[in-house]
Amino acid sequence: MERGSSKHSPRVDEQMSQEVRGAVQGITEGRAEEWKMAEPAGEDQPAPTGISNGSENPLTRFGRYIGLSALPGDRDALRRSAEVLTAPDDVLADLDRLPDGVVYQTVTEIWAALGRDPA
Repeated sequence: MERGSSKHSPRVDEQMSQEVRGAVQGITEGRAEEWKMAEPAGEDQPAPTGISNGSENPLTRFGRYIGLSALPGDRDALRRSAEVLTAPDDVLADLDRLPDGVVYQTVTEIWAALGRDPA
């Protein structure tokens, strides 16, 4: 006995299985169609919260240029990571001030080693 839908023809069954294949196999946006996608904010809408307005925390700004793959790491590993992440000159200069041979576990440890206030 062949298993299949008793409500649809084999052609319709195949078409329906193709439509849900992305969701079943875990492919992102497999069923998303353009008309189902969210529209961007309009001109009268406030800016999204993820955009920096220049008033961010200095520790957050510094930490943005320390890649997670560099931690735990010493001064040289942190410097290489910051260069890959196109860190500004002031961040690179701060990393150059760190003592050689010390391994840092977190960005907060690096910040404290630079003598900066964590708050």
